[in-house]
Amino acid sequence: MAAEPLHVDLNADLGEGAPDDAELLALVSSANIACGWHAGDARLMQATVTAALARGVAIGAHPSYPDRENFGRSEMQLQPADVQADLVYQIGALQAMVQAQGGRLHHVKPHGALYNQAARDPALADAVAAAVRAVDPGLALYGLAGSELLRAASRAGLRAVAEVFADRGYRADGSLMPRSQPGAFIEDTNAAVARTLRMVRDGVVQAAGGETVLLQAQTVCLHGDGPQALAFARAIHAALTSAGVQIRP
Repeated sequence: MAAEPLHVDLNADLGEGAPDDAELLALVSSANIACGWHAGDARLMQATVTAALARGVAIGAHPSYPDRENFGRSEMQLQPADVQADLVYQIGALQAMVQAQGGRLHHVKPHGALYNQAARDPALADAVAAAVRAVDPGLALYGLAGSELLRAASRAGLRAVAEVFADRGYRADGSLMPRSQPGAFIEDTNAAVARTLRMVRDGVVQAAGGETVLLQAQTVCLHGDGPQALAFARAIHAALTSAGVQIRP
């Protein structure tokens, strides 16, 4: 029996007010749509859902902390029960938007500080997973490869999807470099393409200190709010396709 072709999901964080959403939707297989708490609003959510459905792109909810003034990037110390309620509220809102247009919500990917804290905090990760399961146990949960969030998804009986980043620097422990530190962002398109191919094909990435980090790459995030987001997305899509890697949810 022939081996299944190598495949990977390409996802982008959309509905955040960036100008390239339509072009990115032509390149990705999954869209994480902001739920209004760090960016977006009801009208933008609805419009982004419409565009994603028209493209046949899998739709995910992209909930965050209640931190619109800082784009959801400020860490918070909230009770797990409160985080769970906040996420049920946001995921449920987007789910209703999708269902109203005849679609089905596919996954959930937390945003910003919530995503990074849940990657290392088991109690917070369990709260996120519990919220996803409460809305729909058939939803997948996207989380940083090797993180507590993926372990929480497995404990909750959810489908865990390991995510890697084409445009972010890694530390030796597999966590992302904080945005405030040098090396947090990959700004060269060729470097981003090479890193992505290595993560997808070989399951490794080079950390900022030179260490080789093992990881699983089931989905690759292409940030939609960076100045080079569209150029990166086009180059990575082309490189994966040329390498025989199928792009699909």
